[in-house]
Amino acid sequence: MKILQFIKKQIKFLRILSKNRMKRYFSYIGGLVVLFAKTVFWIFAPRMRKLNVLQQMDRIGVASFPIVLLISLFTGMVMALQGAYQMQKMSAEIYIASLVALSMTRELGPVLTALIVAGRCGAAITAELGTMKVTEQIDALETLSSNPVQYLVVPRFLALLVMLPLLTICADFFGIIGGYLIGVGKLHISHAMYMKMTFDPLAIKDVVTGLIKSISFAMIICIIACFEGMNSEGGAEGVGRATTSSVVRSFILIIVADCFFTALFYFIMHQ
Repeated sequence: MKILQFIKKQIKFLRILSKNRMKRYFSYIGGLVVLFAKTVFWIFAPRMRKLNVLQQMDRIGVASFPIVLLISLFTGMVMALQGAYQMQKMSAEIYIASLVALSMTRELGPVLTALIVAGRCGAAITAELGTMKVTEQIDALETLSSNPVQYLVVPRFLALLVMLPLLTICADFFGIIGGYLIGVGKLHISHAMYMKMTFDPLAIKDVVTGLIKSISFAMIICIIACFEGMNSEGGAEGVGRATTSSVVRSFILIIVADCFFTALFYFIMHQ
């Protein structure tokens, strides 16, 4: 009897725990949706501070360019080397150019760039807004009749919407350059043949699908980072937790969104 009572108590505890987790989950999703709606509303409000947007574009885009360049360049080189390992067995080295170009524009360019920006800039946004929250600077903005979403979120949102697609284009370009260095320099594919095999299979839709992904990733990064920062609690420790949560959740949602758009574009392109 004691064992049965113990099991019943554990089952009851797990039910309560699961209900609380589901409540927190839906509350979190609802908060993200509300923040996104407010952000879109305040984009079209008057008195937009363009200088703030330009400052955020510099912090997010220009400052992230060197690391995006390096990672995409070496990613293209690694893809060419890994592809050569298998392609040489079939004497099909010339198709390495097509493999690198399509992989970078459709998939790796947008995803790697989004992960870099989420880890670098998303964490910085969360830490900055979280510090403002725990030091009551956001409350001070409301006291001065300034809307925190308009003043803090909208400039970062617009900056990410502009700079992440531009960084994605740069990542695509330098990834192809990395593949070119290996293909021409190491595998001795002629320059003309490599260029032909790069751009013949590459279509505008391949680049556009990557840019659509990057726009959705920019929204995910900004909304999650700002939401986590503006809801931080518990001083410096709370800001640290919010920053970690922001990066992890951004990474997860970026991969989920990438899977969704890849499946969507696959069915659209194969109709």
